[in-house]
Amino acid sequence: MQNVKLILTDIEGTTSSISFVKDVLFPYAAEHLPAFVKANLNDEKVQTALQQTAEIAAEDGDNLSAKISADNTDALIAKLLQWISEDRKATPLKALQGMIWKTGYENGDYQAHMYPDATEYLKKWHDSGLPLYVYSSGSVKAQELFFGYSQDGNLLPLFNGHFDTLMGGKRETQSYLNILAELQKTHAGLNAEDVLFLSDIKEELDAAKEAGMQTVWLVREDGIPADAEHKAVKSFAEI
Repeated sequence: MQNVKLILTDIEGTTSSISFVKDVLFPYAAEHLPAFVKANLNDEKVQTALQQTAEIAAEDGDNLSAKISADNTDALIAKLLQWISEDRKATPLKALQGMIWKTGYENGDYQAHMYPDATEYLKKWHDSGLPLYVYSSGSVKAQELFFGYSQDGNLLPLFNGHFDTLMGGKRETQSYLNILAELQKTHAGLNAEDVLFLSDIKEELDAAKEAGMQTVWLVREDGIPADAEHKAVKSFAEI
């Protein structure tokens, strides 16, 4: 890696195991979502998420009313649960999941998993003065909860900021250009090649590389491909 001035990292499969999100967080959200939505129907953030759900469903061809009422709440909940099962990266779903996960974290129902090497090197990089940012499909709120309630303690102070799907899809080049534009507001003179993006997903790395960023592919479980198009490593210690 040459002249890295800032690190942007993914979460699932990169700093933390995919299984924690898949086997702990997703089922927890699915179990608690119906009761949470019904108990918080008057909450402005919940209403906004439900309205956005109805709008996206309409774009998909589902005729769900955007007017939030007891009559269509069950249908919207069913749509959200469907998206959870499909692992759909829908912004209103991510927002609601973040609200539900907050309760789980605060109740001590679970702690976010961290790879030991990720925690070690994130701390080292932070201590060296290297700005650290997160880009994940989970909402910014969910990211903050994740690192705030990790098994290694509160890691939130290590990060300068967070980005989610409001920047765009993680496999789209424009998303990384959008993030770069946001970073340049805080880090004057920052160029794309100054940013190192870490992920376990090749297509995300392809998009970041297309945007001009440096990339490292975390291949934690499988063997490293012989013809890897990105620098591939098994842990943060190899970066």
